[in-house]
Order: sequence, then C-alpha cells, then structure tokens
Amino acid sequence: MGSLRRGVITLRRFLPSSPLPLPHYSLSSPFTSLPPDPLSIHIDLNDEESKRRLFNRSKQRGFLELDLVLGKWVEDNIRSLDENRLRALVHVLDLENPDLWKWLSGQEKPPESVSSNPVFAAMHERVMKNLDSHSAPETRATPGQPWVRGWDDIKKGRDGPIAGNQ
Repeated sequence: MGSLRRGVITLRRFLPSSPLPLPHYSLSSPFTSLPPDPLSIHIDLNDEESKRRLFNRSKQRGFLELDLVLGKWVEDNIRSLDENRLRALVHVLDLENPDLWKWLSGQEKPPESVSSNPVFAAMHERVMKNLDSHSAPETRATPGQPWVRGWDDIKKGRDGPIAGNQ
C-alpha cells in the first residue's frame, strides 16, 4: 500500500498542475451537407464535379434498393435540375436510408417537410408507378404495415407465424 502511495505522489510531481485541455466535440459533422442554415447550401450549377459527387452519393448509399432507385433517378434527371431542385436533392440524400425507403415505397407516410420536397415527390411518383406496373397489389404491404414477409407466410393455423418469418 505504501509503494502505491509513493508512486502516485511521484507521478503527480511529473504531471502538469493545470488540467489538460479536453477535446472539443460538436454536434455537427464535417461530412454532412446540412449547414446551420439550410438556405445557405451553395451548389455551383456549372461545376460538373459537384454534380458527379451528388450522383455518387445517390448511387452508393449502402442500401441496395435505394442505390438502384436514387441512382437511376439522379442519372436521368441531374442535368435538368435547377439550383433549387439540386438543394432539394441534397436534402433527400441527407435522409436516413430506412426512413427514406419506407417513405418512397409507400410503407409509411412521410412527414410534411419531406413530402413537400419536389425531388422526393418526383422520386416517390416514379417508385409508385414502377410498383403499380410491375407488382401485384396483394404482394405489397398495406400502408403502415411492414413489407417484409417470411418464406412460410402461406402456412396458417396454430403452427403458422404471426408475421414475417418467425
């Protein structure tokens, strides 16, 4: 016990007497495109590099369905977007993947701030048009219900799953 006390006393002699500065953490990330004021997003329409970055952000989100849907929509429309629509696209790209997919596919109703976004509305319209033309309505979930179903959903009765692949 005495040697521990001597070690602490010796250690205190070598440490600075003033407290060490603490690292500064902020709530904003340097990797987000959301500025403190959303109207201050500056996108140079003549800069092809900015458009290429937006295209890459839309195509490589790490969520396959969104990579396909957003990437194709941006590829088809980015050349015709004006500055306001490019800002709206940035706001759509800043949304979280699971929420964005549920809103685009009609599983959940999007908040007013998202549904009033003209780029989101155009994407949503395209996704719903594709769903209507390529899938039977009975294979899709009703709004507000989960879309994923299990492999044994046909099995009903006492041994059947309540929902999904349970």
